[in-house]
Amino acid sequence: MAELAASMVPAPPAAWRRFLAQIRHFWLLVVFVVVWECISVFGVRFNPQLDVMLPPPTAVFSAAMDLIGRGVLMTHIVDSLYRVLLAVGTASAIGVPLGLAMGWFPRFRSAVDPLLEFIRPIPPLAWIPLSILWFGIGDTQIVYIIFLAAFFPIVLNSMAGARDADTYLVRAGLSLGARPRELFSTVVLPGALPNIFTGVRVGLGIGWMALVAGELVAAPSGLGYMINNARTLFRSDYILLGMVLIGVLGLVLDFIMRKAALLIMPWHKGQ
Repeated sequence: MAELAASMVPAPPAAWRRFLAQIRHFWLLVVFVVVWECISVFGVRFNPQLDVMLPPPTAVFSAAMDLIGRGVLMTHIVDSLYRVLLAVGTASAIGVPLGLAMGWFPRFRSAVDPLLEFIRPIPPLAWIPLSILWFGIGDTQIVYIIFLAAFFPIVLNSMAGARDADTYLVRAGLSLGARPRELFSTVVLPGALPNIFTGVRVGLGIGWMALVAGELVAAPSGLGYMINNARTLFRSDYILLGMVLIGVLGLVLDFIMRKAALLIMPWHKGQ
């Protein structure tokens, strides 16, 4: 009987089927690359006065090979990735506890919220002149700008997760005699985890935008620096290469975050 039941269980899909199932989500990205290639082949010019054409994906790939051969591309990638991860990691280490405290303690939220809402509308780019005066030109200044951009989404999402904890679960915990610390660790924190991961993912995306802005203004290396330097040389292929690499790195980091969310929160499928 056991053998009959085992024979009725479908065999696991072959490796190539699993591969196709994974890449089927990228069909729109493939269409985008094909359209990009067609626009480049037909010679669309966005600035006829400068006779500047959109480089095809093959030219961007050639530019990547050229910079890899010169040994500078990996330096730009590593420097930018280091700045983003350091800034977003610091923003998460500070923003998540702060947001949870604001969501769990109404009095603390009423005291801190006006200050946050006063600083939050100020664009990170507006801090660049001050950050250059404070920290000079280098990693510290750029990390500070990225930190400011990623900090507020992380705080607000963490606060929303703690504030919107399931009321029925909270009451059930209280009726069972749970202490505030136990209630927070067993009910509020697990319920807030989806919002926390969402905030970190949003912070990562905004952090890449702030990175490019910071490196465009003042940086000795990085993808933003590479894009700005290519602009002065009229190398649109290098510019697009920097943009493509930022998109790829952002996609990879977001994929890692989603996989981490599935491991930490197997009960939640919204990521």
